[in-house]
Amino acid sequence: MATRPQHTRTASTNLGSGAGQRALEGRVGIVTGASRGIGVEIARALASKGCNVVLNYTSDSSTQTAEALAAELESEYGIKAIAVQASMGSETGPKHLVEVTKNHFQHPKTGKFQLDILINNAGVAGNNLVQNVDCDDFARQFNINVRGPLLLVQAAIPYLPTDRSGRIVSLSSVSASLGYKGQSIYGATKAALESMTRTWSRELAERCTVNAINPGPVATDMYWSNDESFIAQNKPFIENTPLAAPRKGIDPERIYEASQNAGGRPAYSEEVAGVVGILCLPEAGWTTGSVICANGGMKFST
Repeated sequence: MATRPQHTRTASTNLGSGAGQRALEGRVGIVTGASRGIGVEIARALASKGCNVVLNYTSDSSTQTAEALAAELESEYGIKAIAVQASMGSETGPKHLVEVTKNHFQHPKTGKFQLDILINNAGVAGNNLVQNVDCDDFARQFNINVRGPLLLVQAAIPYLPTDRSGRIVSLSSVSASLGYKGQSIYGATKAALESMTRTWSRELAERCTVNAINPGPVATDMYWSNDESFIAQNKPFIENTPLAAPRKGIDPERIYEASQNAGGRPAYSEEVAGVVGILCLPEAGWTTGSVICANGGMKFST
């Protein structure tokens, strides 16, 4: 889970459990890649608004973490949460995820089932200069980042609302637009996801809104694993990001110190999750086919 300032967590908890804040009461949402980082906080944001959540994860090593998160969300927010293992990179994983969700949430007597929210968060990255790109890595990233969301939306279509109240939000990246060296594949997968977002917003207009967000660096395990060359490459972009200036005494000391050489601080997972949560609200029903800025201004949306 990403490092976060303590006061931020407290504030979000109070908002989520307060009267009048449960705008998603009783709805059902799937969050892929929900056992770590941004996915954890997206699940928390939805649960705090009353949404029942399905926490998808891939590896056996994440089973205990995902199940513990499900129990925590049920206890804290009074919703139903389940953890479901399924690989978004396989041909059968997305359909399996929807089928398990249906089995747990369909009405016991009528068999009625509605899937209200779908968050395409699961993703993988890899940096390689174009002369070193290989077909295996191409397939790995495209299967998880592009084919996975496509197959998941396809499997979900029969169960989406018919009154435009559904919400699909996909996590793209500033890498789709900024042309980072070494990201021929990763940047292309996110650009493809943004393109599918626009197409789905038209094809599914009577069922749901479809949007994407484009985070920049986020304080997750993936961010801390970047090597010094990538941090150096990224520094000018972060220095030009309006909200990235580190704050002494507000940001955790680890973040503050690391930000000195990186050009500024990364986002916290809950800051990105908050934008996702906004897009899932009924009040966001007039926004579709858009890529919404969730990167502190590193890449302004147009």
